[in-house]
Amino acid sequence: MKKFFFLSLLILSLLTLTGCHGSKGPDAFVIPEEFDTSRNFELTFWAKNDTNKNQTNVYERAIRDFEALYPNITVNMRLYTDYSRIYNDVITNISTGTTPNICITYPDHIATYMTGVNVVVPLDELLTDEHYGMGAEEIRFDAPTAGEIVPKFLEECIIDGQHYALPYMRSTEACYINKDMVEALGYEVPDVLTWDFVWEVSEAAMAKDKDGTFLINHQKVMIPFIYKSTDNMMIQMLRQSGGAYSDESGRSLLFNADTRAILEEIAVHAGTGAFSTFKISSYPANFLNAGQCIFAVDSTAGSTWMGAHAPLSDISPDKFVEFETVVRTVPQFDPDAPQMISQGPSLCIFNREDPQEVLASWFFMQYMLSDKVQTAYSETEGYVPVTLTAQKCGEYRDYLSRAGEDDAHYAIKIDSVKLLLDNMDNTFITPVYNGSASLRDAAGQLIESTVKSVRRHETTDSAYFDRLFYNTAGLYRLDSAGHDTVGAQQSEPGELPTASKVLLASLCTVWALLLAVYLYRISRKQKTVHNHT
Repeated sequence: MKKFFFLSLLILSLLTLTGCHGSKGPDAFVIPEEFDTSRNFELTFWAKNDTNKNQTNVYERAIRDFEALYPNITVNMRLYTDYSRIYNDVITNISTGTTPNICITYPDHIATYMTGVNVVVPLDELLTDEHYGMGAEEIRFDAPTAGEIVPKFLEECIIDGQHYALPYMRSTEACYINKDMVEALGYEVPDVLTWDFVWEVSEAAMAKDKDGTFLINHQKVMIPFIYKSTDNMMIQMLRQSGGAYSDESGRSLLFNADTRAILEEIAVHAGTGAFSTFKISSYPANFLNAGQCIFAVDSTAGSTWMGAHAPLSDISPDKFVEFETVVRTVPQFDPDAPQMISQGPSLCIFNREDPQEVLASWFFMQYMLSDKVQTAYSETEGYVPVTLTAQKCGEYRDYLSRAGEDDAHYAIKIDSVKLLLDNMDNTFITPVYNGSASLRDAAGQLIESTVKSVRRHETTDSAYFDRLFYNTAGLYRLDSAGHDTVGAQQSEPGELPTASKVLLASLCTVWALLLAVYLYRISRKQKTVHNHT
């Protein structure tokens, strides 16, 4: 029992030391005076890819070419099917110190990663370092300088006043339209879509014959308007209408009268069946390509899935319907002042105890922004390169000029890219802070919940929206005053995290109980001996 008790105390001591170490985190990164070429470094790189093998090939070729330049650096890639999985795995691995070295992710997610001490490496000093900065003299390839990254894209990577990421690719949302159906309903596709136009045409497409077949496509299925990312839908509608969403200090302003008015309008069209979402119905492209949708809103990065001849469409060939596809910006409230969200993945570096390993990661991050990688990756989808040098290089200009030649130059994909290039000044981003990812999720959930309720024939009156706001705020831990309260209470550097304190308190309680039981048994034993004597 004595040995057992001593072992327990030892375990508690080790847990205390571990808790203190975990709360402190690695030391802040300091740029080494020189890179140690005598040592070998093995880096992990987490990236996102769906089913586009061309993107995987770009990653693999970039790694091979980089390793040829730096023979003492090995890069191991892990592919994920979506960014939320990357986000969840990073959050899980932060506590164990097993994050990747380099990660493709979103600034909203990085802001949450940063709640750990020295977890993500700030890049301001690295960007301009004389020897190892962007395009500096010690870099073994033609890397862009910081000034050659599109300024607007670079600004999107600023969190708490510092750069914690570099942009990798940029996209926006686009509306992919079945032009033939619009014209068959007696309308013409305008240069700039408005919400009123899209709602009107969508309602007109709901007409059926006596057998329940839709007149516009002679099928039993028709959802005229499908939106892929409802979080973007709500954010853009609020921005366009002047409604509040969030401020720079991290205050949630989402639950307001403008949001309610938007949801009431959506409820009307969900009630007729004219509107649905990806989460409820499925990919907009699947319905568009089968002639069962007129307006399909998705990322420009998904353009190779959209249209009658989409090279990556995953519906069966017999489901395809021949039609002319056109691309426009997302619907607007004011067509003279269009506003559309800027989005796309960024790259961040996670800190390590060894600054040499971090420096090796920085070299690979720079390589991912080289013209060779930027142009190759952007040609796989409707992405825009993030550097001015790549956008202006001859290879990329030639690529844009060859729209419609083959699948690699799919016309809709190149039209989507040009749409973003032509509207760069009309794009915007939302404030980034710890919890901004949850606020974004809440914005989309309001739309998803409203549409689901309508489909279930629930009453969507004022009381309904009061409950919806209250429940959504609670679900995502956004309090009624508007302050974002997402995330656990953070510990000060050197202080035990709350979870560790609870664990230690629980263990102490357990061992106190065991000690009490032990003492009780000793007492009973002594009493028994006394009675026998």
